[in-house]
Amino acid sequence: MGVDELGARLKAYEGRAATVAGTGKDPVNLPMIRHWCEAMGDTNPAYTGPDAVAPPTMLQAWIMGGLSGHGGHSEAYDELSALLDEAGCTSIVATDCEQEYLRPLRPGDEITFDSVIESVSDRKTTKLGTGYFVTTRTNVRVGPDLVGTHRFRVLKYAPAPRPRKRPPRPRPVVNRDNAGFWEGVAEHRLLIQRCTGCGTLRFPWLPGCNHCGCPDWDTVEASGEGTVYSYVVMHHPPFPAFDPPYAVALVELAEGVRMISNVVGLPCDKVRTGLPVRLEFHSYDEESTLPVFRALEEAV
Repeated sequence: MGVDELGARLKAYEGRAATVAGTGKDPVNLPMIRHWCEAMGDTNPAYTGPDAVAPPTMLQAWIMGGLSGHGGHSEAYDELSALLDEAGCTSIVATDCEQEYLRPLRPGDEITFDSVIESVSDRKTTKLGTGYFVTTRTNVRVGPDLVGTHRFRVLKYAPAPRPRKRPPRPRPVVNRDNAGFWEGVAEHRLLIQRCTGCGTLRFPWLPGCNHCGCPDWDTVEASGEGTVYSYVVMHHPPFPAFDPPYAVALVELAEGVRMISNVVGLPCDKVRTGLPVRLEFHSYDEESTLPVFRALEEAV
């Protein structure tokens, strides 16, 4: 269907009923007025007491269908929606509304309403996508009296394609306890803490020794040799910054401590316990360098 043809067919629905013989699900009532005023921070005394009226801007609240919706949509409105859906305009966003108030609504008023397809715009291109603005006008009544009108405009559109920008990898959390480790990584050195009290190596970095409690420490640089102690292959949930599936391993370094990292250099389904690996440093962007472990060629 051509653009002009579709626009002409849509405009043929202007003036036709959108909702017929709609009824408000609740009469105008003080609890809804109170909740509205609390949510809006409106303390006008006209909305409380025995002579209370409803805030005029609540007009739409009395005609909304709630989660279950209203059953009064006309055949013309359903046909209009179907034409737009068939043309790829399957998304919808409310754009604006206009209201006119003819008399205040009071607790106990029973609401009825009907609506008409007032206008359909020419084909429009927006940042969201290309489609048509559809405006409906709703007449709100209490008994035979017109008490207000509500114009509601939506954009039914085909979403514009958006280029997917790969997000950056999450950054490590650096604090005063582990800052020295990440300074070493920036220099392509894998530093392990060593307790100066008992000589125990520890990883990850901690403020004190788990073995003897001594708070003093220095570092030794890891040789980079290790083996896979255990591992998992990540499939789900998918994180946008990563390319699943990938292997996450607990690597036992030659020095005896263990650390979690990625295994690279072979398919993830080939990673196995006991696989010999060697340390490498990968720069994922200008601000992110991480230690990873490559499977040794002779072990693959």
